[in-house]
Amino acid sequence: MTEYHGNVHVGGPAQTHELAKLMITKVAVGPMNNNAYLLRSRSTDEQVLIDAANDAGTLLKVIGEGGISRVVTTHQHGDHWQALAEVVARTSAVTVAGRDDAEGIPVPTDEPVGDGDRIQFGDLSLEVIQLVGHTPGSIALLYDDPTGPPHLFTGDSLFPGGVGNTRGDKANFESLLNDVETKLFARLPDETWVYPGHGADTTLGAERPALPEWRARGW
Repeated sequence: MTEYHGNVHVGGPAQTHELAKLMITKVAVGPMNNNAYLLRSRSTDEQVLIDAANDAGTLLKVIGEGGISRVVTTHQHGDHWQALAEVVARTSAVTVAGRDDAEGIPVPTDEPVGDGDRIQFGDLSLEVIQLVGHTPGSIALLYDDPTGPPHLFTGDSLFPGGVGNTRGDKANFESLLNDVETKLFARLPDETWVYPGHGADTTLGAERPALPEWRARGW
């Protein structure tokens, strides 16, 4: 077994983080180096895909013959759903997205979700956390591992080094940073593993000391 580090690149191999009850496979796809995550319950083998971002062929290869029950889109920006239509056509997966972003995604959303909702698969569930600012309906997904630290999929709302791009809009930046501070950092421990929509993984503990700097710089 290769030790998981979360550093993947487009055209390279996927990486799998093996937890007691959940397998998380990360793969990079597309010209914007998007991350997609396949989650598999170890007890039932039911799978969920987070962000059918691009390159349906690569995603379907990672998904394998077991298929997926749901595909979750973290937000409405086009680099996060380029392969959504083909993946849904090939797997018949139920589509899930934040209800305030659903209209911006060209594939109909079967299950619109919001703050506090849960996405069930196998014997596991993900908590939906809405983070407003990068887009109105961006969502993060929390797996509260009963055997270890939490695991958090943040889309483009939180990265190593800062929150997501709010394109110079002060109100959107303050909304996003406020949500990230109150709904993530104030609630979850430093050991929380963060899986962003692009690039390398991080932890809340690695980012927490920089929160005052992020607020001061305004992006």
